[in-house]
Amino acid sequence: SGLIYSISEMVKAGIIDRAGKFSEKISTERLKKDGLEPAFVLVSAGESAHHSDIAITEGDVKNLLRAKGAVFAGIMTMLQNMQLSIEDIEKVYVAGGFGSYLNITDAINIGLLPDLPVDKFEYVGNTSIQGAMMVLMDGRHIGTAEKIADMMTYLELSVGNMFMEEFVSALFIPHTDLSLFPSLSGGG
Repeated sequence: SGLIYSISEMVKAGIIDRAGKFSEKISTERLKKDGLEPAFVLVSAGESAHHSDIAITEGDVKNLLRAKGAVFAGIMTMLQNMQLSIEDIEKVYVAGGFGSYLNITDAINIGLLPDLPVDKFEYVGNTSIQGAMMVLMDGRHIGTAEKIADMMTYLELSVGNMFMEEFVSALFIPHTDLSLFPSLSGGG
C-alpha cells in the first residue's frame, strides 16, 4: 500500500511517466542511479533509521505495474466474459490484510482498481478467516458456505487472448485506454 501511494504521488508530480519510467525532465538530487537502474530516493540515508537511502527503483515500479496490470486485466476479463461493463459494478469488496491498508483513490490513480466512486468500495477485512471461523464455531453456517460455493463461477484466464490483451493494455498508468479512467482525465 505504501508503494501504491508513492507511485500515485510520483505520477502526479511528474516524476514517473505513464510507462513507469522516471522523467528525465526533472532536476532533483533525489533521482539517482542505483547500480545500473535509476532510483528515486524517498528518504535519505541521513533521515532513515537504517542510515541508508530508502528508494524506489524503476524495477520496483515495473513490478508493481505488472501486478496491478494483472489485477485490472482480471477484472476486465471477468466483466467481458459476463457481458458487463465497469458501470455495471454496484459494489467492490476489498478483502484481506493487504486490502485493509489499501487507499482506494491511490489504487484508482495508478489503474489497479476501476474508476468508480469511492463509496462503491467497501473494506471487509480478512473474510476467509472470518468465514472459516463462522463455519467452525457454528455448524449452521455450513449450508450457507455450500450455497455460496455452488454460486461460484470459475474463470480460466489463460484460455484465449482476452486476459493477455487486457494485461498488456493495463501495463501503463493508469491504462492505455484513458477513457476507462474519466475522473483522472478531467472527464468525470
